[in-house]
Amino acid sequence: MAAYSFSIAGVLLLCLISIVLAVHSGSSKGRAGALSGPVLPADDNNLLYRIDRVHMNAVEALTPFVVPAVLAMMVRVRPATLATLVWVYVAIRLIHVAVYLRGGKAAKGGSIRTILYVAGAFVTIALIITTMVAAIW
Repeated sequence: MAAYSFSIAGVLLLCLISIVLAVHSGSSKGRAGALSGPVLPADDNNLLYRIDRVHMNAVEALTPFVVPAVLAMMVRVRPATLATLVWVYVAIRLIHVAVYLRGGKAAKGGSIRTILYVAGAFVTIALIITTMVAAIW
């Protein structure tokens, strides 16, 4: 598993990001006197809504990426290939979080935020295909 240390570090960072965003979302709701659960109004101009959504988005994207990453290690995908996919994905997710939290035009749906989310989805698809190919051959 030492060959996968960079990939493991990236996967753990993704998990840590999700936890940090959960704490940030919860504490932000608490400071604002908001109840747990969905934030209303559901408006990208509402910082509390964006904080909540960026957390939920990170959680939603975590499992479909982490499961194939772990499976990739099990079927011995080339460590450099896996590390590249993991760290490209980490970079995309970090930029996505920053853009979404910053707000403004770039954070609106159909903008840079969406492009980053779709880019992350394509990296996830590449990881799934790479893992599938390694498992079959």
